[in-house]
Amino acid sequence: MRIRTRGLSLRTGTNAVEGHKAGKNGNALAIREDLRGIIARGHEAMTAAEKALLKWLSVFFRKPTPGRFMMRIRMPNGLTSARQIRAIADVSLRMGNCVVDITSRQQIQLRGFTLSSVPEIWEQLRGVDLHSLQTGMDNVRNICGCPLAGLALNELFDASPMVFALDRMIVGANGNPEFANLPRKFNMVVTGCLENCTPAESQDLALVPALRKDRAGFNVLVGGKMGSGGFTVASKLDVFVTQGDAASVAAELIRIFRDHGPREARSKCRLAFLVEEWGLARLRQELCERLGRSLEPAGREVRPDFHHSDHLGVMQQNRPRAMAVGVRIPVGRMDPAQMEELARLAETYGNGEIRLTMAQNVIIPNVPDGRLDALLDESLLREFTPRPSPFRRNVVACTGTDFCSLAQIDTKRHAEELSTALEQKLGTTGEARSFHWSGCPAACGNHQAADVGFRGLKTKVNGELVEAVAIYGNGRMGPAATAGEQILEVVPCDHKFASVVARVIGGLERSVLPSVTPASPDSLKHEFSKPGEDDTGPD
Repeated sequence: MRIRTRGLSLRTGTNAVEGHKAGKNGNALAIREDLRGIIARGHEAMTAAEKALLKWLSVFFRKPTPGRFMMRIRMPNGLTSARQIRAIADVSLRMGNCVVDITSRQQIQLRGFTLSSVPEIWEQLRGVDLHSLQTGMDNVRNICGCPLAGLALNELFDASPMVFALDRMIVGANGNPEFANLPRKFNMVVTGCLENCTPAESQDLALVPALRKDRAGFNVLVGGKMGSGGFTVASKLDVFVTQGDAASVAAELIRIFRDHGPREARSKCRLAFLVEEWGLARLRQELCERLGRSLEPAGREVRPDFHHSDHLGVMQQNRPRAMAVGVRIPVGRMDPAQMEELARLAETYGNGEIRLTMAQNVIIPNVPDGRLDALLDESLLREFTPRPSPFRRNVVACTGTDFCSLAQIDTKRHAEELSTALEQKLGTTGEARSFHWSGCPAACGNHQAADVGFRGLKTKVNGELVEAVAIYGNGRMGPAATAGEQILEVVPCDHKFASVVARVIGGLERSVLPSVTPASPDSLKHEFSKPGEDDTGPD
């Protein structure tokens, strides 16, 4: 079915969310006009349609905290400033619950505010050039890139101008209905970095650095995803685009998804399923027809197959005597006091810039080398350390049961407890491994992209329902991207958990999967039982 609104041809499908959008003539952003009335009635009176549509404005109803909402703040390429961080800290302190999360899409989530405070929050965000539009549901989510874009020693070019050009086109300052009625969410990475610091292969659309006839530009990857049935590695479209054409070509690919992507079962509405149905040749042909010209075949890949940088620690920038310091934020969570101190450090030792990474960490750039030692001596950097142990360095964790109704486990608590236990068992030196935690199959923690990944679930032990995980191993990003394979199906997060994970790590270091032979059927059920009726994780 097609409907017409504001000169746009917009499609509707058969699922409930498509029905909610159809109720707004395909423009979910129009829910803004209803906000005053929704606030007056109160959150108890919100309809299912209102709860869904308000997510286009990033006002997220949270079942675990009824009456207290969540908001994502759009931050293209993860670039922010001390001024913005202070404003967000103030909002969290005065109107939220003092819990602020960095997401795996280089943006910040506010928590614990009421509906009545939304207008004031938006006003404060606008005052520092921020907004929350189109950060959820069927939109192009925050567009990601190398957090050291423009500063990195090892980049082909600075791709952040293309990120911002796309963001202006797709969202702008007030939202853009043309790109607000996609079949489902659309994740993007645009990067010129040569160190695989962004998980390009898990994105619906990725523009990655390439050379063609000595011209620097992008190769195009399409159809990657994490949730909706598991990790699908993005396919090479065999297209090279110049930096000048990147935004227009990417926007046309998004329009193709809008106009032709599936809109039935929500679990089958990602771009990956259109690629599967059409094939790459048809998608490339449709793109050329819409652009009215042919496209050059892919250029030479310039990223190494296996190297990965997390941009943590002290790094030399691409100009003399300028340093960047990447610090670990434990499971990506901060409070307002920590944010205020982070802002102070960025202004005192740098130029006020702050960069967020897709691993939920922070970079303070533009530090003169003569001031580096003083920065490293600051007390906050003992908590937000640039020198984490190998079991804390690459830890990513989704929201977990604290605030997400889909999550089956408390991901952030278990992640920190496991890091501590592994340090005690295996020491604090050695090769860093990546540990990614997803609270459910939606895979917000990208668990299949890690050396060791954890997917939350529930199981019964001695008749009691307990938190547990499925464990995955050998996931990899970059040109040789591989989905991590499930090693163990059900492992309770109990006193034996760290020992099991230590054995998994040992198996990965020997390049073999761990062999576990329990002593009895009871211990088999306890440690590694197969998910079945006791596995209550959503599909």
